[in-house]
Amino acid sequence: MKHLQLQKSFISNPIALIWNLAWVYILYGLCRLAYLFENWSVIAEGFDTLNFWEAFKGCWMFDTSAILYTNALYAILMLIPLHWKESYWWQNMAKWLYVLVNSFCIIANLADAVYFQYTGRRTNWSVFQEFSNEGNIGDVISTELMNHWYLVLVGVVLIVLTILVYAKPRGEFRLRMLKDFFIYYIIHIICFGLYIPITIAGMRGGATTAVRPITLSNANQYVNRSAEVALILNTPFSMIRSINKDVFVDPKYYSRQELDKIYQPIQMPADSVMMNKKNVVVLIMESYGREYMGGYNEQLDGGKYKGYTPFTDSLIKRSLTFDYTFANGRKSIDGMPSILSSIPRFIEPFFLTPAALNKVSGLAGELGKVGYESAFFHGAENGSMGFEAFAKATGYKKYIGRTEYKKDKRFNGDKDFDGMWAIWDEEFLQFYALQMSEMKEPFITSVFTASSHHPYVVPERYRDIYNDEPGDKNTIHKCIRYVDNALRLFFETAQKQPWYNNTIFILTADHTNTSSRAEYQTDLGVFGVPIIIFDPSGDIQPGRRHCIAQQIDMMPTMLNYLGYPNPYVAFGCDLFNTPDSLTWAVNNTEGIYQYVKGDYVLQFTDNGHAKAVYNYKKDWFLKKNLLGKTGKTEKQMERELKAIIQSYMERMVEDRLTFDKKK
Repeated sequence: MKHLQLQKSFISNPIALIWNLAWVYILYGLCRLAYLFENWSVIAEGFDTLNFWEAFKGCWMFDTSAILYTNALYAILMLIPLHWKESYWWQNMAKWLYVLVNSFCIIANLADAVYFQYTGRRTNWSVFQEFSNEGNIGDVISTELMNHWYLVLVGVVLIVLTILVYAKPRGEFRLRMLKDFFIYYIIHIICFGLYIPITIAGMRGGATTAVRPITLSNANQYVNRSAEVALILNTPFSMIRSINKDVFVDPKYYSRQELDKIYQPIQMPADSVMMNKKNVVVLIMESYGREYMGGYNEQLDGGKYKGYTPFTDSLIKRSLTFDYTFANGRKSIDGMPSILSSIPRFIEPFFLTPAALNKVSGLAGELGKVGYESAFFHGAENGSMGFEAFAKATGYKKYIGRTEYKKDKRFNGDKDFDGMWAIWDEEFLQFYALQMSEMKEPFITSVFTASSHHPYVVPERYRDIYNDEPGDKNTIHKCIRYVDNALRLFFETAQKQPWYNNTIFILTADHTNTSSRAEYQTDLGVFGVPIIIFDPSGDIQPGRRHCIAQQIDMMPTMLNYLGYPNPYVAFGCDLFNTPDSLTWAVNNTEGIYQYVKGDYVLQFTDNGHAKAVYNYKKDWFLKKNLLGKTGKTEKQMERELKAIIQSYMERMVEDRLTFDKKK
């Protein structure tokens, strides 16, 4: 049987490309069915509750990305506007490149159907490192080939079919007239020009400005259980997106026994604990750094610094706050895991690594075990930034975004869209407050705001109020003022709701943003975010604690305060039950860990060497390196930081981010 040949025409190459890529989609679908049948015993539980339309959308998106990545060179060979590509040898080269690349993808997908039984997830690039020193890989592979001969047969049939159904333009197309030459090049330049943006959008997982390139963790939003994630993904995508992402390597500083004595992220509740089922509302404010707040900067400008957040400053006076408060990362995708799951950002954003498919919990997941309702709110397009996927993976039962906002007749739908990212914060926070009144108590909710974001604009009606002040070159300031007022209006609405007095509010930021103050441009200052705990009932007394607090402390602090009865994993500490002198913070920037405790910050390289020690309380600008001059303090801090790093790395590599007695 000969492969399909298209008749001579000016568009035979584009038509052949479309035909051949369509066949690859079919190949991926057939491999996915094989994956399903091979692992049905694992996936069957709860499979009937899977939303098949959502699952199909997820499969289509990840397959599109993988197919466009792996067939990029082939597509270029087919579409490049050069008439020489019509020659027999060129088309033959393109054909066998296509067959070779997609045969590898078939083999990878089918082999992974077997390997899933050992890993519980799609194979990523780290598999090569994992088995790099194994001498018996050949024996293992040959044994599995014999045991799964039927998958070998399926693979052979699919590869043969790929060769047979390949559509190849008829060779030796010749341009005999100048008119033919002109038409040929115009058509192929247009086709090639259209292909580039379509391919970029397909590789990224979308074409809008709100879409980041999709990663492994995005698959969580299309399924109910982690075991189903592998069905949504495909192995070529998993491997491509994890290249150079294997950042979690156990440094083995200590034995397991030594490590547990120094640092232990398992939080164990007291035996006599009683649940206090208050609602929890977590406000994650986009780019809402400490620098912008007068309430945190009384010492600046001789006490005259006012900042840009009069309402937030008033809230600080009625809340529990802390002298030194830090983010654990520099991006939005760092903030969510830190705040909601007590997972700091080390080396790479947790979202963007293969460990994003580990079992993970968080405030919503743990409180859901004791009857809490939960919802995550974000005014951007649903699925934006990977927030929906992460929210679902960590236990939020609902995700409420721009789609749901548009359905609420009390608001103006897309008329309230900022034109770039999301619904304006004022309207979306009002929507948020009213939506919580429709939830059953107790509940845990979180909102991620969006308006204090590039390109730093405010609604038209506020442009004369929140405009750029004379001489102020930091254009985010007007957005901060707008967001502060949106917060004021949110609390005005919230305090009228029946759930208000039975609620604890946590207000923090995902990360900092553009800075005008040198104090917030240091290695430590760039992590300065507010951490505000507000309890309208007064049970948590307002005041300023002279200690350190960080985003990853929010989960253990709240769960322990509420009397949560089950053990769980959290890398931060319970601020209510940790002495001021023992609180700490950790972050990582450009491969340098920073560990803040007491009066000092230790900077430590990711290859295991102390770089600097500063007394950040006296030396705000981190000018005087005290490395080797603080005696036991420096050694103790290094010992503790190593233990934190090792525990983090071990748990990432071994999938131990949730409590398991067996592990």
